[in-house]
Amino acid sequence: MAQEERDAIGNTEQDDQLVNKPADDLDMELHEDLEVVEGGEAVDYSQLSKKELAEILERELATIKAEGATPAQLKRADEVVREIRPVADQIKRTELEEARGKYIADNGNEEGFEYKHDEDTQRIEELGRQIRSQKNAYYQNIEKSKEKNFATKTALLQRLRELVEAEESKETDASDMKASWEEFKKIQEEWKTAGNIASPHNGTLWATYNALVDRYFSIRNIYFELKELDRKRNADLKTELCEKVEALVASLENRPMTREILDEANQLFEEYKHIGPAPREEQEELWQRFKKSLDALYDARRAQYSDQKKNMAATYEEKSKIYEAIVPFTSFSSGSINDWNAKTKEILAYQDQWVATKGPMPREEGKELSKKFWGALKTFFHNKGEFFKQLESKREQNLKAKTELCEEVEQILATGEDTPQNTQRVIELQKKWKTIGQVSEKYKDSIYVRFKEACDAYFNKKRNKNQEVEKEFEDNLAKKKELCERIEKAASNAGDATLDQLNAFKEEWATIGFVPKKDMQTIQKRYINAINSYVSAIGKLSSKEKEQMVLESEVEMVREGESSRGLYRKENDIRRKITQLENDIALWQNNIEFFAKSKASDKLKADFERRIKTAEEQLQDLKHQLSIIQEAI
Repeated sequence: MAQEERDAIGNTEQDDQLVNKPADDLDMELHEDLEVVEGGEAVDYSQLSKKELAEILERELATIKAEGATPAQLKRADEVVREIRPVADQIKRTELEEARGKYIADNGNEEGFEYKHDEDTQRIEELGRQIRSQKNAYYQNIEKSKEKNFATKTALLQRLRELVEAEESKETDASDMKASWEEFKKIQEEWKTAGNIASPHNGTLWATYNALVDRYFSIRNIYFELKELDRKRNADLKTELCEKVEALVASLENRPMTREILDEANQLFEEYKHIGPAPREEQEELWQRFKKSLDALYDARRAQYSDQKKNMAATYEEKSKIYEAIVPFTSFSSGSINDWNAKTKEILAYQDQWVATKGPMPREEGKELSKKFWGALKTFFHNKGEFFKQLESKREQNLKAKTELCEEVEQILATGEDTPQNTQRVIELQKKWKTIGQVSEKYKDSIYVRFKEACDAYFNKKRNKNQEVEKEFEDNLAKKKELCERIEKAASNAGDATLDQLNAFKEEWATIGFVPKKDMQTIQKRYINAINSYVSAIGKLSSKEKEQMVLESEVEMVREGESSRGLYRKENDIRRKITQLENDIALWQNNIEFFAKSKASDKLKADFERRIKTAEEQLQDLKHQLSIIQEAI
């Protein structure tokens, strides 16, 4: 039985060699051309904004901080930092020089100049430091882990050696053999989870470990069946891993190939390497099945990179057209602000189009194209800056004019008078403000705030005063409504109505001030109606006296400032009646002269004289009413 076990162990030599190989060597042996494919991906960071650079570094940092980060991911993150650093440094230098130039332009010299880079620039530097720190910490931990793993595996070898020697030196019963087997399996599990060590020692330790395992199985004849079961269990585990990696290949039908898929496949490969040997007849078949799927994933990755190269060429072509479109902008010249602003909108639209054209370009060609594109933009905006420098003197004059407007409004405000003349003047100053051109950006906000605060203060003061007047008008309206109610109530008691009370009502009405304009006609109409009702209730007055008193009441209101439209209508009506009476009187007098020649016309003559007398009395009353109205209006 011992010979059969040794033969079984010997037949797993290929599997043992697979396990003995260092993980890095095995990866390279299986996929030796992967580095060429991955290394071919190029990103031109010089065409990205600071925010986009920071976002890339943040993603790289999140990747290497995640649990289970691989050395390849750390290396990738470190390479990204090294490629972004010169781009970021160039951006910093450019921003510093532009800020220094602007400072010198504004102040005449560099003395006192200070510049602090913005938040995105500081974030890029901080992310770079964190990635380097994470990388250093990772490899320090790897070294410490390797040292720890070496000590752990050395101790496990000692335990395994002692177990083997114990099996060789004594006869054991079934219970002892079972305990020995369980200890052996425990050592195997601990060995599997111990991790890698430094390469010079790895081969020696694995050779010693396999030799001791071989010796152990040689003396464990009675447990050979257990070994076969263990191999079958290993076959099941490897079959499960084959199914998982095959599922990854099948998933490519519904999703694109990504780095995450490849990382997951490599993790499955790591698990496959640490599973013990399977039965001899299944070992090679399982390995070829697993390797076939793994190769399919890497082939998909290579094909993807081939497509990426086509996309990079297409991106380069598209961005080249954008660059050609902005070249004429570098020689643009005009004396109009509107022309410059219009051109600025156009070139910014091209800039947005450039930024929106995502995707990498061929490394060297992309760098050169990006350099020319951003250089053309810089030339345009430099020329624009020179143009606006020439406008600075004009803006100083505008500032002086606007300052004078501020001072004038402040002087009006200081008088404390909100007369119509002052109000009109402030409005004129506001209109004049709009006709004055722009001032320097440095004073744009402060001078506007000064002028606006002065104007607002004036109108707020006027508004507050108007609110006080409006409150008084509302109180007057309430008083007049209450008076109307009392007059209406008094008019309902006809027996108590007197001239004295009527005059008292009129005097009280006259003492109450103005009401809101929107309520003026309503309350006036109610008052007139109430007075008319009350006059009608006075029994001692004739109709003529009542009509006279009502008219006088209306005239009094007009004198107090109420609407005179009703009196105008009365005036026209009275004039019409006067004209009619005068025509009638003239006609009747003419008829009397005609009747005087006839001796039989005395009766007709007397009738016409009576008519004339009555008409003259009416005419006198109407003229009196007309004089009253004319005095009011």
